[in-house]
Amino acid sequence: MSLSLLRLSSSPHLSTSLLLPTPTLFPSFLFHLPLTPKCLQITRRGPSVSAYSRGVPERAEYDAASEDDDEEEEEPMRAIYEEEVLPERWDVLGLGQAMVDFSGTVDDNFLKNLGLEKGTRKVVNHEERGRVLQAMDGCSYKAAAGGSLSNTLVALARLGSRSVEAPAINVAMAGSVGSDLLGGFYREKLRRANVQFLSAPIKDGTTGTVIVLTTPDAQRTMLAYQGTSSTVNCDASLASVVSKTNILVVEGYLFELPDTIKTITKACEKARRNGALVAITASDVSCIERHFDDFWEIIGNCVDLVFANGDEARTLCNFEAKENAASAARYLSHFVPLVSVTDGRKGSYIGVKGTAVYIPPSPCVPIDTCGAGDAYASGILYGLLRGISDLRSIGTIAAKVAATVVGQQGTRLRISDAVKLAESFAFQLDSSIRSDVGTDHISSV
Repeated sequence: MSLSLLRLSSSPHLSTSLLLPTPTLFPSFLFHLPLTPKCLQITRRGPSVSAYSRGVPERAEYDAASEDDDEEEEEPMRAIYEEEVLPERWDVLGLGQAMVDFSGTVDDNFLKNLGLEKGTRKVVNHEERGRVLQAMDGCSYKAAAGGSLSNTLVALARLGSRSVEAPAINVAMAGSVGSDLLGGFYREKLRRANVQFLSAPIKDGTTGTVIVLTTPDAQRTMLAYQGTSSTVNCDASLASVVSKTNILVVEGYLFELPDTIKTITKACEKARRNGALVAITASDVSCIERHFDDFWEIIGNCVDLVFANGDEARTLCNFEAKENAASAARYLSHFVPLVSVTDGRKGSYIGVKGTAVYIPPSPCVPIDTCGAGDAYASGILYGLLRGISDLRSIGTIAAKVAATVVGQQGTRLRISDAVKLAESFAFQLDSSIRSDVGTDHISSV
């Protein structure tokens, strides 16, 4: 027998939810979603100071190269996509910040000379951004269509590329970029990764950037320039796209931006009215703390799926640090049908109906843990879209995707690895697609 969750309250401090026997756990559309068709980095060598004094890179000075050195692998996929018209309906639409990442390696003196505190994240203005980029003149660094959400979307598109066994998964993103060169760069790099950026560029707008400075001790200092990406409006175009998606994924970082709470609310409500599943990423502990009530307003009223790590989940629950990730997953699952909580090397949990399904970590030799949670989320989405109803199977897929990204340098799942993973999941798809989410699949931990 399966159980369904009825939410009685949007607040984690009020009444709990009621469990009643019903035919299915999730909305009926969840396991019957249509399967339809479908980062690059650029390495800058010898940057021009004059270009960055204006805050805008010169296009001619970029060498196109894939983030994962598999540009040649992407060309056939891109060519196929260009020959097709856009689908009538998207499997997944991500709503988030569209930021171009500039990543470089510096020493402690570099940070000291610029008065930057190591390991912090700071919002900077146009002039401050130009000053830092000018200081990086001559350094080796890369630019990429970055962001936590884009990492998830690219990985999902690569996992769900067209195969003999199943049609490709359609993936798109909406957000805000300017009509500048960086905006064009962002849109093009996602398109080449088979993620269509659907929002039109804002005329005379400036695309946001994040400068990531990594010191030899592996600590990252980030400088965010929000630019036009600080404004995301729920206009007619976005509303139309949202109404034609099966899963809407909202990036938690959007809660930090002015007036975006209204946009998030409208988008989520529109998605739900049109039968879509709504997912949200917790994104960051400090972001949750600053916008706790806003998060819960959305989660309690609109959200079907929450992605979080242990710290973020505890913050959402208002738990102390001593509480474990499993407890947070169980608690959140009283208010949301499905909760995904990662816990680093300890593994992960899928919370459902007040219980937590433990997912062991997939073996790997850790090289770079940045992007692990993004990859895990792509695995969860992949499992749901491929029709798997067994929670442990979905979690195992997600853990394997995350382990693959952790075992490499960089945050993006490589195309070659995605192909191998998808092939290895074929057996799970065949054996799980007809199974139910029953009580025998769920254990309290």
